Amino acid sequence: MADIIQLLPDHVANQIAAGEVVQRPASVVKELLENAIDAKATSITLVIKDAGKTLVQVTDNGIGMSVTDARLSFERHATSKIKSAEDLFNLHTKGFRGEALASIAAIAHVELKTKTEDSEIGTHLAIEGSKVISQDPAVVPKGTTISVKNLFYNIPARRNFLKSNPVETRHIIDEFHRVALAHPNVAFQMLHNGSDVFNLPASNSRQRIVNIFGSKTNEKLVPVSEETEILKIEGFVLKPEFGKKSRGEQFFFVNDRFIKSPYLHHAVSAAFEGLMKNDVHPGYFLFLDVDPHSIDINIHPTKTEIKFDDEHSIYAMLRATVKHSLGQFNIAPVLDFERDKGFDTPYEYSKKSPTAPSIEVDRDFNPFKEKTKQGNINFPFKREQSASWESLYVGLKDETEAVSVSNLEDIEFESEEVTGSLFENTETESGQLTFQLQNKYIVSPLKNGMMIIHQNLAHQRILYEELLKNITVKEAVSQQLLFPLQLHFSKPDLEIIEKVREQLEHTGFIFSEIKDETIEISGIPVLILESHVVNLLSQLVRDIKEEVPDSGFSQNDMLAKSMAASMAIKTGVSLNREEREHLINQLFACKEPSVSPRNKLVFTTMDVSDLDKKFM
Repeated sequence: MADIIQLLPDHVANQIAAGEVVQRPASVVKELLENAIDAKATSITLVIKDAGKTLVQVTDNGIGMSVTDARLSFERHATSKIKSAEDLFNLHTKGFRGEALASIAAIAHVELKTKTEDSEIGTHLAIEGSKVISQDPAVVPKGTTISVKNLFYNIPARRNFLKSNPVETRHIIDEFHRVALAHPNVAFQMLHNGSDVFNLPASNSRQRIVNIFGSKTNEKLVPVSEETEILKIEGFVLKPEFGKKSRGEQFFFVNDRFIKSPYLHHAVSAAFEGLMKNDVHPGYFLFLDVDPHSIDINIHPTKTEIKFDDEHSIYAMLRATVKHSLGQFNIAPVLDFERDKGFDTPYEYSKKSPTAPSIEVDRDFNPFKEKTKQGNINFPFKREQSASWESLYVGLKDETEAVSVSNLEDIEFESEEVTGSLFENTETESGQLTFQLQNKYIVSPLKNGMMIIHQNLAHQRILYEELLKNITVKEAVSQQLLFPLQLHFSKPDLEIIEKVREQLEHTGFIFSEIKDETIEISGIPVLILESHVVNLLSQLVRDIKEEVPDSGFSQNDMLAKSMAASMAIKTGVSLNREEREHLINQLFACKEPSVSPRNKLVFTTMDVSDLDKKFM
């Protein structure tokens, strides 16, 4: 039998490795940023074009590479981070397996410009599909610049699996956030298609969080700090009232490396128990520092999962630390039987010496100054003679005289006669009988049974068709606000709102200005309340970020769906008879009354025969 096993060529092996390391442009961003951090850079610039599909470029002012290192860095399993297997359990750097650059070079056009501080001249290296095209001396500044162009140019099938530009850009921004938050002492800049997205100066952790997520984030943060022999915890959690229904702004860092850990997330959620609703998730930025020998970070290709030696102890410490911080800063209620807060000395009086209280007495006061004597008893009050009781009725006419005998027929007397009806007649003028069930469903009778309508989904369908018509026809009506609303969003969220600004204006919004981190709104659609605008826009931004699975529809369609879901009548709202009938009439005037905008059933019918079967 002939031999059938053979070694794969290097370029094929590199493409296979690239399948694990590089799933999308964000993977390239992560690897290049981490390499820049390992190179001891203090300033890093990220430039992307077309969501990274055309260009991903990272420039740093790190230590740079020599001519030999520049060429060797693109070989498989070539690394400066480890020298033996034991080093895998004592890692202090980001990359260590030597697969990133080799994998990226296998599926893209890569240019490398680098120079060390001691060298007089640098190196320019060009690689296409693992093949070195050129390597020449070049005049470049100290540090390294890597440009990755035309990602997946030689694997068109992989390129077709990439999502739309907004989705890929969101993944890149997520990776940028993770690296920037872990290293606040490094200055970061990010540009997308020539526009400045982030410009983060070197700062501390709190300022870095505020610079990324907006100035309003500062008031939401609660400091967390604890140090034990096993674990050191630093960072912040968001106050319970700022929790979100989506899992955003949740960051765990172990030894300055971003990780995903449902186990540790459960520990933080347990600390918030009783302070938040069940469907709301807490936000946190927590930095854990542990002994590198006690963790294994080489269990996942993207190194976002870590295996701890003693998970139970870390869980207990994390939960207790977060709970202590919430209590310490008066976020959570605390019972302390040994100390009464009312006896605390105010800060302004802490250094003052006590003074004797002064008492003022009115020595001329005499309660018996005005008195009358009757026998031997003193009365301190004078008794004034009361007027005659007849004076109470002066000016009043006799009501009995005002009623004539001829008008007695119009007077209704309470009848004690028991009627033969068992129930109150609640039938409406139109002959319809509707009522609400659990403030969630509207029940309406039919000729042969009854119809049950989900009020929230029904209102979503009504609003969806009206909003879609307004966006298309551009004839929405706005209500002017007496005082303009000023809302605060982060820069990425502002960019999303700016992109859909025209469609929002067609629905009835009037934007006075959008700049920095502030939006000023002077008019809103007549269908919504002023207090609901913040939640509506926040939910809209989240929906656009996540781009729900049915992303094949137009942006207008997704915008109408998101706004309809935010504006619709919620479960638990009581509706009177007129409101119920109006909702039903509007629903059946829609083009598709039977399903909601997200294809859920709006109403169902129940036949009398179905009820009869229940009693057989």
